[in-house]
Amino acid sequence: MTAPRLLNATDVRRIAADIGLRPTKQRGQNFVVDANTVRRIVRTSGVGVDDVVVEVGPGLGSLTLGLLDAARHVVAVEIDPVLVARLPATVAEHAPDHVDRLHLVEADAMRIESLPGPAPTVLVANLPYNVSVPVLLTFLERFDSIASGLVMVQAEVAHRLAAGPGSRTYGVPSVKAAWYADVRLAGTISRSVFWPTPNVDSALVAWTRRPPPTTDGRPDEDLRRSTFAVVDAAFAQRRKTLRSALARLAGSPGAAEQALIGADVDPGLRGEQLEVGDFARIASLLS
Repeated sequence: MTAPRLLNATDVRRIAADIGLRPTKQRGQNFVVDANTVRRIVRTSGVGVDDVVVEVGPGLGSLTLGLLDAARHVVAVEIDPVLVARLPATVAEHAPDHVDRLHLVEADAMRIESLPGPAPTVLVANLPYNVSVPVLLTFLERFDSIASGLVMVQAEVAHRLAAGPGSRTYGVPSVKAAWYADVRLAGTISRSVFWPTPNVDSALVAWTRRPPPTTDGRPDEDLRRSTFAVVDAAFAQRRKTLRSALARLAGSPGAAEQALIGADVDPGLRGEQLEVGDFARIASLLS
């Protein structure tokens, strides 16, 4: 079987010209034009021959071709009908021996409820900057078969996702991602590998799924929803103590303090000092 021929800058511009594509900021379209970067992403993701990969936003197919060479199957979810129409031809031209490994889905990644074929095991994507966190959290919530993944996002967002308690960048994305997985930074990406060149830096975020926090045997989904509500309230005004920040959610400052003490959390702390398990205990008591 012949390995796919990965796209270079000339290929990307040619394909874009063929379909009259002008990348838009609205959809966060910045396409990878460097084959070595694609190889690095695939290698860092750990994708193997038994994996079913879901890729969100395949665009012109740069990363898709690299994933097809490494995985058993790739499900690519793309919202742009013009890109959906062109991608099969790109795969046929650059990876003719791998055509049957790709399943292309035209859909909004934020609204998709199910995927065709075998359950996905890995998520690998160059996520549009403007929706990177919502897309990542949505797929972690809806597809529990996804055991690990690697995404390329804006560097600032990457640091937020991977931050731990006490960090200046620790916040809502950090805690919500930690509900599902152990998250870590996996490297930086040069602006020069994209077309058009973005005005922000990019980075890789990797994760490995782990069991969510548990408290009193409540169903995971019920506890997740209540925990996320506590997280949102705690960081809405991050300079406030938890006693004050959670007062409205709890009904009063006194009720918030009682729940915090019951959860073995100092009411004088701020949200940035708690880990996801602390928020889960507070949510259980507030409910």
